Amino acid sequence: MGEWLGRGRKARRAYGFDEIALVPGNVTINPNEVDTSWQIGKHKIRVPIIASAMDGVADVKFAIEMSRMGGIAVINLEGVQTRYANPEDVLKKIANANLEEATRLIQGIYKQPIQEKLIAKRIKEVKTKKGLACVSSIPQRAEKFGKIAQDAGCDIFVVQSTVSTVKHISTEYKTFDLEKFCHTMKIPVIIGNCVTYQTTLELMDVGAKALLIGVGPGAACTTRGVLGLGVPQVTAICDAAAARDAHYKKKGIYIPIIADGGMSTGGDICKAFACGADAVMVGSAFARTKEAPGGGYHWGMATPHANLPRGTRIHVGTTGSLEEILYGPAKLDDGSQNLMGALQTCMGNVGAMNIRELQLTELVIAPSIKTEGKIFQQAQRVGMGK
Repeated sequence: MGEWLGRGRKARRAYGFDEIALVPGNVTINPNEVDTSWQIGKHKIRVPIIASAMDGVADVKFAIEMSRMGGIAVINLEGVQTRYANPEDVLKKIANANLEEATRLIQGIYKQPIQEKLIAKRIKEVKTKKGLACVSSIPQRAEKFGKIAQDAGCDIFVVQSTVSTVKHISTEYKTFDLEKFCHTMKIPVIIGNCVTYQTTLELMDVGAKALLIGVGPGAACTTRGVLGLGVPQVTAICDAAAARDAHYKKKGIYIPIIADGGMSTGGDICKAFACGADAVMVGSAFARTKEAPGGGYHWGMATPHANLPRGTRIHVGTTGSLEEILYGPAKLDDGSQNLMGALQTCMGNVGAMNIRELQLTELVIAPSIKTEGKIFQQAQRVGMGK
């Protein structure tokens, strides 16, 4: 399998969301009667669209509101929420910075040390309002932060890095034992990110309760440009789903995979599920909400890296409330609002009663899917021509 790149070197063809389409089913279902829920640990979650752990997307207020609407928002324990007692002032500075100084300003802001007392404070603020508390940390701090978070009443803990593997080699520092951590924690642990079949299998074996799939596809991420790393999301999700199914067949344990990044519209989200995802994680779609702390700006988790930034600040604007983005009514025609409505309608049209059935949808390679017959939209820069 693969195509020749040159003498003695083959490469496998990989696909992204813009290159495939879903085939309508033989049976259609009333969209109001489909089941969109997914499960992690003891938590059955109605909205399978997770707000990513980025400072321009999720803070305490946003997490509470997202919980109220049936979903999850992840708070970044490496961000301004745990570095500053009053993060709102800092976020305004980032939003008001000009294009040339944005990355440098963000780097300076994130040099402020993390205050461990704020980790427990943020989690308790979410729990006080009966929200589902989910937080994220890099592997180097996960052991310490995981214990603090768990003791504070956290519901789900995410260990997230650009690329996650079970085997990590270093002579400069002690490597993080993922397996020990997963079995020590009493709450579900999500690990990310990965994109290959073998790594997915290995991470499932260490005790992860879910995995994040995706390297570099996020709207604010520049990993693919800086490091050249990444696998287009359609192929990455399909490979990870195959690993999940093989693991389930062998061990009898179903571990959800979460497509992370690359989805800006309801159509992208529907395709991610059809490729095999159990849930999706998005950032830019939620950064556009009135409730988002970024004020219409969005930046990646690796943007503040002191030596090699792998993200940038982008302007996404504020287009509606969180309720409008999730449930509508949509005021825009570009697929960026009423994401749950789009998912339910898609499920109805392919004949999928639940997410597991949606994963079985027939896919076609369709490089013209976004351009076929859309010449007037393209000329007028409306709808799918934007």
